[in-house]
Amino acid sequence: MVDNPAPIGVFDSGIGGLTVVRELMRQLPNESIIYFGDTARVPYGPKSPETVIRYSREITSYLEAQGVKAVVVACNTATAHGLTVLREHYELPIVGVIEPGSRAAARATRSGRVGVIGTQGTVNSRAYERSIVAIAPDAHVTALACPLFVPLAEEGWLDTEVTRLVAREYLGPMVDASIDTLVLGCTHYPLLKGAIGAVVGRDVRLIDSAEETAAETAATLREKGLDRASSNDVRYRFIASDAPEQFLRVGPRFLGSSIDSVETVTLG
Repeated sequence: MVDNPAPIGVFDSGIGGLTVVRELMRQLPNESIIYFGDTARVPYGPKSPETVIRYSREITSYLEAQGVKAVVVACNTATAHGLTVLREHYELPIVGVIEPGSRAAARATRSGRVGVIGTQGTVNSRAYERSIVAIAPDAHVTALACPLFVPLAEEGWLDTEVTRLVAREYLGPMVDASIDTLVLGCTHYPLLKGAIGAVVGRDVRLIDSAEETAAETAATLREKGLDRASSNDVRYRFIASDAPEQFLRVGPRFLGSSIDSVETVTLG
């Protein structure tokens, strides 16, 4: 029976990727996980593609040195700019969040009118548009950057009047475009589903790529004979490049469970 006890490595520009870890823990309860949140250099959204690629390679090399058997890029901006480069430079299986989210959106839409919200970097890359249209050639994709959603989520302002006001300001063009499916193209955004859904309408399907990403990770591990059959000694390590106290305070909101300790590792 297959039983590879090596951990899965997961990284994000900060703590938003914990929404992906949460789903990995649910779908893959036998797997250990090392999570690296690059809190010293967050946000990635406004940074150049070259800088995001450099950060992504530094973190992937660190995770590889920690003995991970696969890497999940739980950051939309890093996936948009860096996934192809990472797959070229590392022999590890590497899973991003954009392809799984795009597949879910293509399956969900009935009218072909799909919205995507994310960081400026993700939107500028047009990665979601390319990925969705590759699957559903007749789809019409409207993409918008919503950078203020990130600090609102981190502050825990999930469904306040301020959050609803910002959501109405950002999402008006989505309502005008008559979308029936909206991709939450940033790992922070699932925490704001209530406010976002209230603006775009309850008939609009909200796509959280975490679930699809975890499913793709599970399939990749099985395909390559890297999955684990035993649940003995499952371990979760959480690492931040700065401000571990903030990680400890805010992280459980994204993970959905407590975090006992956070290590600090500085890269670059």
